Amino acid sequence: MQKIDLNCDLGESFGAYTIGMDSEIIPFITSANVACGYHASDPLVMSDTVRLCKANGVAIGAHPGFPDLMGFGRRNMDVTPAEARAYITYQIGALAAFCKANGVKLSHVKPHGALYNMAGKDIALARAICEGIQSVDPALILLGLSGSKMLEAAEELGLKAAREVFADRGYEEDGSLVKRGRPGAMITDENEAIARVIRMVKERKVKAVTGRDIDIQADSVCVHGDGAKALEFVQKIGKSLREAGILLAPLSEVLR
Repeated sequence: MQKIDLNCDLGESFGAYTIGMDSEIIPFITSANVACGYHASDPLVMSDTVRLCKANGVAIGAHPGFPDLMGFGRRNMDVTPAEARAYITYQIGALAAFCKANGVKLSHVKPHGALYNMAGKDIALARAICEGIQSVDPALILLGLSGSKMLEAAEELGLKAAREVFADRGYEEDGSLVKRGRPGAMITDENEAIARVIRMVKERKVKAVTGRDIDIQADSVCVHGDGAKALEFVQKIGKSLREAGILLAPLSEVLR
């Protein structure tokens, strides 16, 4: 039976500010990408999110981003490979400490926002990210955009990698995500999202914002936790995948 991971970016609240519906969403996913304090989150939020994931048997991944709380990590930054490598190492280390304190294993690493999108096209940045991951724990899985430079860099370094597709984002013809704020960037209708996900998983195709079909491969499907319909998306997408004969499983099982 075909297996697919259903992941969500979580743990993005900060201090008095609450983002997303983590406790409601977690029971419906197989992997959580937990913010590590640079683009969002704080120590208490990280600790609570790890505990929630453990209680629900959800695999835990680090979600490191640029040091940009004000911009939620969605603004491009000009950093050197050495800086990017250190940012990744630092943030993985922070979340790994909470995992160790709670007796759970850190499974994977998925870069966030602008860092993710920039590394999708910049091989030097992608290598720096992969080197940072590998330096902490070479057994960690990189979760990167299907067809991106991050996956290329992971293969070069011998780092295990999983191909990610998005339920709630539009695609350009080159396989990159449509920039937020542009027409077609966000998929807000759950029925459209479900149809796209099933097609990406089973047919390995998705319709780009231009209307042209492009090739795509999926090991994991992402729903953004800060989306207005995030809970509906994970519930309905998970149900539809199971009905299509696709088993939901964490990355460690998908990549076996």
